[in-house]
Amino acid sequence: MKSSSVLNKVISWLGLFFFVLAAFMIYHQLSRYSLDELKEAILNIPSINLIYALIASFLGYISLSTYDYLALRYIKKKLQAWKWILTGFIGFSVSNNAGHAIVSGGAVRYRFYSRWGISTGDIVKMVTFSGFTYLIACFFLIIVGYVMTPEHALGGNSSTKVSTFITMVLSVIGLIIYFWASLYYKKNVVIKGVNFKMPKFNLALRQMIIGSIDIVMASLVLYSVLICFVKIDFMTFMGVFIIAQVLGVYSQVPGGLGVFELVFSNILPGQDNQAILFGALIAYRIIYYLLPLILSGIVLFIYEYTRSDENLEEA
Repeated sequence: MKSSSVLNKVISWLGLFFFVLAAFMIYHQLSRYSLDELKEAILNIPSINLIYALIASFLGYISLSTYDYLALRYIKKKLQAWKWILTGFIGFSVSNNAGHAIVSGGAVRYRFYSRWGISTGDIVKMVTFSGFTYLIACFFLIIVGYVMTPEHALGGNSSTKVSTFITMVLSVIGLIIYFWASLYYKKNVVIKGVNFKMPKFNLALRQMIIGSIDIVMASLVLYSVLICFVKIDFMTFMGVFIIAQVLGVYSQVPGGLGVFELVFSNILPGQDNQAILFGALIAYRIIYYLLPLILSGIVLFIYEYTRSDENLEEA
């Protein structure tokens, strides 16, 4: 009993640890640039484009928070909307920057949901379900991305084309298996004492849609700050972004640092375009990664502060 209580406290405090880690990682990413470079990257972008990017980022994090709503539906629990929005927003702003989303985001979710009466087993189910939400969205968007992306975007050598094609085929197979299982596989899967069952088809379909919306919104953030400098049609851009995003997540590099640069440098060759991409990516990382993390830090501080006051009053 004692060891279990201590372990629960350690896991709960890990949520704050990963928030600090996320802050360090985004600082590490942006510290490569001087303050003047950061200012120039933002000031060179028209105000209207920045507004579009901010709106897309806001809608993207709302979509990400909806992962938690779907996960609650999966475990058949209900919470007030502000609770799953708060937890989803903070959890994803941390995991987007810290990397290793299941561990970092899971620790944040445990800190919140355990306070609201959700058992450890159900939290594990929620985190696992959210992981599959992103996975099947990736399957779907890899297929879409493969169709949209021009051949030169990921390099011209045959091995790259073959590996990309194989990834697309595996995504088709993965998507078919997941939806087939949601319709026909009724047995529970037991992993370390936790019973998992396949979500119903309607819920699985919502997973794919919500996960896809989140990635599309993220792409609109970068597209909004890039389109004012270079003319690239959205369909081509979207295909490249999807593949870059997925590769970044699978690499487990926080924020996909380096992956975006590699993929987009292939589609925008030339020194002038590289300078444009450099500025657009800085703006993208500030708007989609840094600002949500700062906002979630403020929200987390206010929540923890008011909660500690309530505990003192009760005592």
